[in-house]
Amino acid sequence: MENFIVAAILVLAIGVAIFYIVKAKKSGKKCIGCPHADSCGKSGGCSGCKS
Repeated sequence: MENFIVAAILVLAIGVAIFYIVKAKKSGKKCIGCPHADSCGKSGGCSGCKS
């Protein structure tokens, strides 16, 4: 029973992470974890990610 609970938590965590990545990519973010991702240019990337 404990193995099932651990597996369910892992599947849930991975599912939430995938959902977040897909949602961010659809909104146009290039650097998902970057705090400057909203200001990324299409060609140049954001200045926060280059450092």
